Amino acid sequence: MALGRLGKCCRSLILEPSKGVFCGVSQPGWIEGCIGAKRHLLSEDVIKLQDFQQKKLALAHLVTGSKGNYVELFSQKLQRKKLILRDELKLLLHLCRSADDMLIARDAIYRYHAENRNFMYGEFKFGPLFMRLCYELGLEGMAAATVTDQSLKGFFNDATSFNITIDMLFMKGSYESALEVLRTMRNQGVPFNKDTLTLATATCYKLNTAESYRICTTLIEEEQTKGTFIPRHAYCFAVALAFQRNDLEKTQSLFSQITNTDSRLCQNVKVITLAMSGSVAEAVSVLSAALLPKSPYFVRKTEFSQEVVDLLRLRSEGRPHMIKVEQIVTQMEQAGQVTPQTLDDMLCRTPAGKRKPPPILDERKTSRRTLKPLHFTLLSD
Repeated sequence: MALGRLGKCCRSLILEPSKGVFCGVSQPGWIEGCIGAKRHLLSEDVIKLQDFQQKKLALAHLVTGSKGNYVELFSQKLQRKKLILRDELKLLLHLCRSADDMLIARDAIYRYHAENRNFMYGEFKFGPLFMRLCYELGLEGMAAATVTDQSLKGFFNDATSFNITIDMLFMKGSYESALEVLRTMRNQGVPFNKDTLTLATATCYKLNTAESYRICTTLIEEEQTKGTFIPRHAYCFAVALAFQRNDLEKTQSLFSQITNTDSRLCQNVKVITLAMSGSVAEAVSVLSAALLPKSPYFVRKTEFSQEVVDLLRLRSEGRPHMIKVEQIVTQMEQAGQVTPQTLDDMLCRTPAGKRKPPPILDERKTSRRTLKPLHFTLLSD
């Protein structure tokens, strides 16, 4: 985001507080940067696209004949209105490779749901499988239209299907559609999980309207009342939205509810919260604590966004802490702890996901030479 626009926006808030506005409301600075960010928020642990693609390849080799023949035969079966079996649908969804194939798969889902509406599908869930196909082929429109279709109510009965759809829409900047998927999820009684809360607050943050702000704060309050665990990332989105809506009291309240603020994102959000509330000295203390000139090279130092430190500079202009702010910011720039990455970049990051533990090698119990048990070989030597 252009620093000039940030400065103009912040000065408007400082010099004309009666307007009660912030970037994205009357000044376009912040929100323009938000719209430009089209990154997804779900990790590979949730999307599982790589695992899905590996299974597709494996099944493609096992199927007799070409993929095209199987999909064509399935289309003919649909036209003849024959009964669709569970394993047939599962195989079809693993063999789709194009948008045309997906049209057949979607018709098959409608037929399968109509035939099995009053029966349990078992433990296998078709919803995430269909959404991973949409994700792979870039069909977020089809995904949204299918998951919100009331005639398919009950077919997508898991949070993962909705979450993947919202993530696709978020990545493409279709925030209104993402909000509609969230409403459908709520109306159908599908429980929100931690990923849903992050996606919901992120969508509201991107929309940055009075309505989305109301939805975001209401959702946070409802989940807190239920005793639900709210991810730190979701809190940060809510704080950033409250900040954009110029609700400093709510900004401080939401940030105070984050139990662990050691992350880089939280530290940046903390500096902004303190700076905008007038606690410049405390913001300087946060920067000073993060400045580690004598730390080993392998210790990762906390980085602060250029727009965050510029905001702190702006808030200290003509005030007693101005010189101290300039000194600490200069030191951090020299230490390489000021990054051009915006706060929006930090917020809309793709999580790394859980690290998979290395495979445990089974202890060898037989001799490679004699193929006899090792204890027998040792005794005979």
